[in-house]
Amino acid sequence: MKQTVRLGAGSGFWGDAIDPAMELLEQGKLDYLCFDFLAELTMALLQRQKLKNPALGYIPDAVQYMKAMMPAARANGTKLISNGGGVNSRAAAQRIVEDARALGLKGTKVALVEGDDVLERIDSMLGEGVAFTHMETGDTGFRDLRKRVVAANVYMDSAGIIDGLARGADVVITGRVSDNAVYVGPIMHEFGWRHDAAHADRIAAAITLGHICECAAACTGGMSSRFADMPNMGRVGFPIIDMWPDGSAELSKIPGSGGRLDQFTVKEHMVYEIHDPRNYIMPDGIADFTSLKLEETGPDRVRVSNVRGRPAPEMLKLVIGYQDGWIGESLAFFPWPYAYDRAVKAKQSMLERFERMGLKAEQIHFDFVGLNTLHGPGAPTPERNVANELNEVGLRCAVKTQTAEEAEKVRRAGSHLWIMGPGGTSFGTPIKPRPVVSLWPTLIPRAMVRARTEILEA
Repeated sequence: MKQTVRLGAGSGFWGDAIDPAMELLEQGKLDYLCFDFLAELTMALLQRQKLKNPALGYIPDAVQYMKAMMPAARANGTKLISNGGGVNSRAAAQRIVEDARALGLKGTKVALVEGDDVLERIDSMLGEGVAFTHMETGDTGFRDLRKRVVAANVYMDSAGIIDGLARGADVVITGRVSDNAVYVGPIMHEFGWRHDAAHADRIAAAITLGHICECAAACTGGMSSRFADMPNMGRVGFPIIDMWPDGSAELSKIPGSGGRLDQFTVKEHMVYEIHDPRNYIMPDGIADFTSLKLEETGPDRVRVSNVRGRPAPEMLKLVIGYQDGWIGESLAFFPWPYAYDRAVKAKQSMLERFERMGLKAEQIHFDFVGLNTLHGPGAPTPERNVANELNEVGLRCAVKTQTAEEAEKVRRAGSHLWIMGPGGTSFGTPIKPRPVVSLWPTLIPRAMVRARTEILEA
């Protein structure tokens, strides 16, 4: 058993920068480089891609990053762990193997982890009595939208990753595991931890460290309320975890890289996307964020210790994506003088156009860009004379409809402002209608889900 495992954060989302990850790979002396690419809505969007083309459905970055990194990873002895398989981990793994062959990396083993996609099992689960109760609203009307379902993916634990590493994988590609599972899996594999009560605290520590680092630069200065104090964020360093068998760890980054890592940046990300800090429920276990101790051990170094937790839950989160109508959208800008009055007049004109065109809408929403786009109803109502002295004000209109034809009316009404609108009205490219995929989060028994791991070799 290793006395220390060193892991680096390779990405925090689909579209993240590759250069901080390459910096870690080349200079970080890593055992593992871990990549989180998925958001909840991503799976439904990828499923739509796969329906159009069975060869798609994975995150393109997941394949491109592996191609760029496999030569240095082999030279440095670093294993690459990614959840970028999306809804088509098999196709992603096959592409990675092909790239390894083309690069001359003979013998590269790629672990393909499946089992999270239960789309084809929805009806059988209904037959077995699974209610698919909406976990946030308590709604039990899932059957009413069953025909509109396009994706159903369970948040799996790290078992498939552990299996792949035990079988000698150099690269692991998964679908919808929990974000922190790409860190938990390597740690559990190296230290021989098991999903049992005896290891609950240590697994909770791995979950906590994974949560802190899963969004990469978000714990080294990104998204910070202290944004003005963060140096050189354009060349920010992604975080490194040095983990010990007792569950304690130290966070750091490459010396000289941009950003900052201190207790505050760690705390800021610890409270990101959580509900109850005493019960951070993940497929691998439950962590208590109120139990841990943070200590700055040097510049850009924070030690994390004393994490407590409980064994894995009996229920797993399942996120179902379903078709939920269309969005029609328009955007225009209005100049000084009387910028605000022009925008108000344009809103009135659009509402009149909607009435004249017979628009059938479920919801109509307007934002005054520069005044209330971000804060909505919480934004203070501007004094008219003050708002009219602004250099410019934008007007965004978003309308939810049931059909693409109705959503198209919004784009047309927006373009009518080119002539019908106030003088000085300015536009970008008209925005095409787009389909809405809504999410239905629910819980299903863990016993219904099993990871399947397969090794592909170059």
